[in-house]
Amino acid sequence: MDNENRPQRKNIRLKEYDYSFPGWYYVTICTFNRINLFGKIADGKMVLNEDGKIVEEEWLQTKEIRKNVDLDYYIIMPNHLHGIIIIEQSFEDVIIKGRGELNSPEKIDSGRIQYAPTNDTFISPSHTLGAIVRGFKSSVTKKIRELSGNSELRIWQRNYYEHIIRNDNDLHRIRTYIQNNPLKWELDEYYNA
Repeated sequence: MDNENRPQRKNIRLKEYDYSFPGWYYVTICTFNRINLFGKIADGKMVLNEDGKIVEEEWLQTKEIRKNVDLDYYIIMPNHLHGIIIIEQSFEDVIIKGRGELNSPEKIDSGRIQYAPTNDTFISPSHTLGAIVRGFKSSVTKKIRELSGNSELRIWQRNYYEHIIRNDNDLHRIRTYIQNNPLKWELDEYYNA
């Protein structure tokens, strides 16, 4: 489908919100047409196949290649991934100061969560939540295409869902949801038998 015939999607991001600012973000990334590509649920546990192992490897690699990013809870499901991405400092602060004292999961539980304010100034799109997700999706797609030998294989749906984690209660609710997701697979909105 060429771009002219592609349906126009409404921007689901918050207007004037700075997605590069330190904060905790919950994301859901779905496969193209919600096809089960990454494994299966057996006895309430996710069993990753080779593609699922690539997804996990690339997810964990995210924090290794981006010095201002850390990861919290995540779960890879047959046709989607839920995860918490932590943008700890601005990219420029990391380059100048190094990682230093950052918000760890232990600190967020003590109520010291940083909120990401809106900002009208230009922020390099390469250091935003969107850039992090794009980089992850791109590397997974490349590796799965190489493994399958199919250079046209579509792995991901366009876009992704995000939620800005605003407080400890929000974080606890999301962590619980992530942990219990395999147990409730057949009730999941993304369930595809």
